Amino acid sequence: MNMNHIRRGSGAALVLVHGLGGSSRSWSPVIDDLATEREVIAVDLPGFGDTPPLASSPTIAALTDALRSFLDEHDLAEANLVGSSMGARMVLELARRGHKGNVVALDPGGFWNDREVRYFQLTLGPSIRLVRALAPVIDQLAANPIARTALLGQISARPWALPANAVANELRGFATSPSMDDAFHELVNGPRQEGASTTPGSVVIGWGRRDGVTLPRQAKRAQRAFPGSRLEWFDSCGHFPHWDAPQAATRLILQSTA
Repeated sequence: MNMNHIRRGSGAALVLVHGLGGSSRSWSPVIDDLATEREVIAVDLPGFGDTPPLASSPTIAALTDALRSFLDEHDLAEANLVGSSMGARMVLELARRGHKGNVVALDPGGFWNDREVRYFQLTLGPSIRLVRALAPVIDQLAANPIARTALLGQISARPWALPANAVANELRGFATSPSMDDAFHELVNGPRQEGASTTPGSVVIGWGRRDGVTLPRQAKRAQRAFPGSRLEWFDSCGHFPHWDAPQAATRLILQSTA
């Protein structure tokens, strides 16, 4: 699978997998610090960033299959993996399938109940439509702390403090990614994430205590689904700990993939 990706640093390989609407640029707050100790490979999933969509529907299973193919083709079959949101769910799925590297999953989806997934649909769906309507002025809005707060209040605990360029890239992905609608539909209507009693590598699940997308009470379900996993909380963080607390997220990732 030919995915656009960026590669930085040297050392043990560390693959970063973004979430819904994101791209390799979603990791901009932490990638340079991670690259001081690891060879970091940040991918654009099919239909996001600069990678073309799949020929088939971008289900979680199909996207994970594509990621698996990318890892195999780039000699990363045993690399350590870090995922955010939808990407976190995908790296957990690879752990469930027997991936041998260590896995860090930050605020993964797929562990919600019926009411919570309905909340996800009813809150994030209108936000996606709003961002598309505002696409011509995304850069100006991202540069304004008040506008960032209004647009990203569900995602970040400190949207006014986020880097404007990271916000602009993420919002632009929400507005223009070809696979956005199909992947969103899959998250809402597709199967929940399965667990595994054991995994070849270690599994660490990180969660923001102020996550407004995948609610904090879902963290314990994720841990129960992977009984050998370790749950780490990020205080005063929303859905993206690597945005709200980049130093703490970097520290957890490096420690968990040592």
